[in-house]
Amino acid sequence: HLFSVKQPDLNWKNPKIMEEVQKIMHFWLKKGIYGFRCDVINIIYKTSLEDGKRSLILTGSEHYHSQEGCHKILNTLRTEVMDQYDAFTVGETVLVTTDQANDLILPERKELNMVFGFEHMETDQINNKWFKTKFKPNKFMKVISEWQEEAYWNANYLSNHDQPRSVSRFGDDQEFRVESAKMLATLNLTLKGTPYIFEGEEIGMTNGDFKSMDEYKDIESHRIYALLKKFMIPKRIRFKMIQKTSRDNARTPMQWTEDGGFTQGQPWLQVNGNTKHINVSNDIKNPQSIYHYYQKLIKLRKTNDILINGSFKRLYANHNIFIFARMYNNESMITILNMSKKQKKCPLELKGDILLSNYDREDLSNKTLKPYEAIIMKGESVL
Repeated sequence: HLFSVKQPDLNWKNPKIMEEVQKIMHFWLKKGIYGFRCDVINIIYKTSLEDGKRSLILTGSEHYHSQEGCHKILNTLRTEVMDQYDAFTVGETVLVTTDQANDLILPERKELNMVFGFEHMETDQINNKWFKTKFKPNKFMKVISEWQEEAYWNANYLSNHDQPRSVSRFGDDQEFRVESAKMLATLNLTLKGTPYIFEGEEIGMTNGDFKSMDEYKDIESHRIYALLKKFMIPKRIRFKMIQKTSRDNARTPMQWTEDGGFTQGQPWLQVNGNTKHINVSNDIKNPQSIYHYYQKLIKLRKTNDILINGSFKRLYANHNIFIFARMYNNESMITILNMSKKQKKCPLELKGDILLSNYDREDLSNKTLKPYEAIIMKGESVL
């Protein structure tokens, strides 16, 4: 029920264009959709069609990135359309800071309800997403914390249709696939904001197992592969870059059964071969599965005012350990995450009742955190 809108290059100054856009929005909202996901929403307005400053990315962005005209458009659509319905808007953004995000989402500005930022998705790359670096949890945690502390409200996510699978990127999709998928789920659903779960995350689906470029359908992947070839990048290296980063990693068909189960026909992309053991059918039958862990997390979040409305406080973010508190009405809930495959000592003295653990831990008397361990505790207020 969330209708996605990709804005064409419109002349927003033409009143007829604005009128037509409002008619379209009214049409879908009256159908009962819950809201709009707006594509690249902070670059929908150009102040000039003149050539811009040359840049490796977003040449001419001084003419179209986060312009005042964009804010006027969003304010008009909010006041003239959205405020008449019980619905919401979330905007995909391009290179926004927390200040620019707040300009889009602060309630008094009457524009969007929340935005998807990408800064945390850029912590394992150099210049652009194709030049990946080793994932560094400390850098990742720093960016997550800054957005939690500075943005009015967050749209929290770890995967989407343009990004590699989260368990393959931020976890361990081999030895600790189940544990790291549960740890990442704990992170996503205990942060301040609205969590988004991308299809397949709830069973720990991994990156695709493509063996050649012929198996990729993503036009961006083929374009980048050809560009890398022009730069004389060896075939083995450029294919490895595509394997790690291609958008098709997140677009393989949902793995319902051991045989795939998505269709009896030929799907647009091949089903990942690991569907034989990673699938919905198996997870539903297994009470210790990632799927059932998500159910417990969602129930905990929906029935707890601290996780719904609480503020965020970073307690520790170093040595691949992330500990933060959510606080509300003098009560707190603490999330403890080991974001590595090594055992770690919990660095803080923490007291409280453990509500959920991906290792079924009952207390913290043993302060050794297992690989990718996640713990949620109910404790006293953290000042």
